[in-house]
Amino acid sequence: MGRVSGKVALVTGAARGQGRSHAVRLAEEGADVFLIDACTDIASVRYPLPTEADLKETVELVAATGRRVTAQVADVRSQPQMNDAVAAAVSEFGHIDIVCANAGIVGFAPTWELTEDEWQDVIDVNLTGVFHTAKAVVPAMIEAQRGGSIVITSSIQAFRGSANIAHYNASKAGVMGLMRTLAGELGRNRIRVNTVNPSAVATPMLHNDATFAVFGPDLENPGPDDLWERSKARNVMDVGWVEPIDMSNAVLFLASDESRYITGASLPVDAGLLLQ
Repeated sequence: MGRVSGKVALVTGAARGQGRSHAVRLAEEGADVFLIDACTDIASVRYPLPTEADLKETVELVAATGRRVTAQVADVRSQPQMNDAVAAAVSEFGHIDIVCANAGIVGFAPTWELTEDEWQDVIDVNLTGVFHTAKAVVPAMIEAQRGGSIVITSSIQAFRGSANIAHYNASKAGVMGLMRTLAGELGRNRIRVNTVNPSAVATPMLHNDATFAVFGPDLENPGPDDLWERSKARNVMDVGWVEPIDMSNAVLFLASDESRYITGASLPVDAGLLLQ
């Protein structure tokens, strides 16, 4: 028996990166999975976002574990789309036990240079998208009377702040506040709500030319090796970033009954960055 056998997980931002990794890891431990991703670019985001081909690949990876999997294109910025996706998940699987509210984007600029669109798009995806996800899924979880676990992807920056990502910092601090409120509201329904708080993670959100340029403005053609070396200085442990599987193992723990009395908590997975 797997650690989440018999459970159904809903994962947003599932087409690639952390979301894909979470979906596969939960499936490996016995969960059936419903995948959601918008699969569209956003004009203010300076790196390519996932495609429907990426989402299809995640479906195939989850299916290879032997678990049931369904995917739907839906944008967390839209409450009607999230309502439809959750309804489809409940129709397909009968209930939802685990929610990974993972969809997120980032951009870089000094606070006073952020455009209205850059600010609003990050808030809409990272913060309002979590609200839309919770608003869509919580009534179904309460009605099912099965308890459950909601795991929200925040960031280590929500504890400490960082230059040039005010919109991202604000959104990730915001979801921690939302998490605490939901945890208080849903405890008597045996629905636990927590965040995972990563530092840099090796996903396309980090590994792209726009990010390399931010961290290596003095370099002619900065790349991942340059980013690794410069990121290491921020961490107590001698690494530049963590891997998606490290985040997925944290999500799995919070989704499983091993953490049955943990709620309202924020779990750093940061290679010791907070200690600096």
